[in-house]
Amino acid sequence: MTDIGFSSLAGGCLLRDADTGAEGAPALGVPTVLLREAPLLRFPGVKLPGREQGVTDCNSPAHWDGETFYLFNSAGHPSRSQGKDLFNLGESTPVQFNNHVNGGRWIEATHKDADGTLYGWYHHEPAGICPPPVAPHLTAPRIGALRSKDNGATWEDLGFILDAPPNTMHFDTANHYFVGGNGDFSVILDEQREFFYFLISTYGDLPEQGVSVARMRYTDRDAPTGKVWKWHQGNWQEPGLGGHLTPIFPALIDWHRPDANAFWGPSVHWNSHLEQYVMLLNRAKDKDWSQEGIYVSFNRDLSQPEKWSKPVKILDGGSWYPQVIGTDAAKRETDKLAGRIARFFMAGESRWEMLFLKPGEKAE
Repeated sequence: MTDIGFSSLAGGCLLRDADTGAEGAPALGVPTVLLREAPLLRFPGVKLPGREQGVTDCNSPAHWDGETFYLFNSAGHPSRSQGKDLFNLGESTPVQFNNHVNGGRWIEATHKDADGTLYGWYHHEPAGICPPPVAPHLTAPRIGALRSKDNGATWEDLGFILDAPPNTMHFDTANHYFVGGNGDFSVILDEQREFFYFLISTYGDLPEQGVSVARMRYTDRDAPTGKVWKWHQGNWQEPGLGGHLTPIFPALIDWHRPDANAFWGPSVHWNSHLEQYVMLLNRAKDKDWSQEGIYVSFNRDLSQPEKWSKPVKILDGGSWYPQVIGTDAAKRETDKLAGRIARFFMAGESRWEMLFLKPGEKAE
């Protein structure tokens, strides 16, 4: 097998500065990530007309119930597949909601409670929000919450919990998709089971563009509207609905310019080998979201967003929606929990294992 280190150099372990592109020695105390070629593995994906393969168009959350592994893929509407593990999933079938929304929904994160209740969170793209002559396909995403009693076959919508401040839509945008909004996210519960943390992509005014953080108390999970708070200027003080925020990874060039340059689409998991949280990120290099690379960041304490390490490139180019899924069924690993070795996916396909190494640790 071939190991691919930082900067996509075969066998290398160089770090690349997220701002300048300069390469250098690995930072002291920072874990190393290696990509190792593996047999192709695809998510079942969402079945769309005219597409031979199922489509995956966002982060894909997973959970276990007993001996059954469940996975959600979305492309405007979510589908669910299940099997004995990640490598033995059946075909996907569309999930059902108890309501209709104006526009598409993408389930990007889930959490399974001990009593069997499954909580989910979705990216929503409302239709028809732009006045003529703005392109009718442009939208501004927001985030909603869900609850299921049957492992996600059917869902109860709990309402919207995160959106951008008012008057931050850019109808003159050069962006191919969004005029503003909050979306493209992941969610994880802290080890103390005190807070859910939302790692979100933000597309409004330039000072608030990038990757940002919000949180909600675990005890508010059944009535979440108005209970989410954004991290702003060092405090959890701004409301999830319409509040301001301070990005942990600000956009380098405005999303609404043709030459946009920004991180987006974070996926986060707890890595039991490293004993810290790991975030994977996309980085777009223009208004069409052309992929500049895949990056990684680390943090031991979700309550301190400023402690996320500087993003480091692990792959040039690549595809949207990088994420890992742990493969140890005995440990019930998922997209939220992985160990030393996990499968690395982009756009629903995995051609690599991802190997996580502690500072100074060598690959076998």
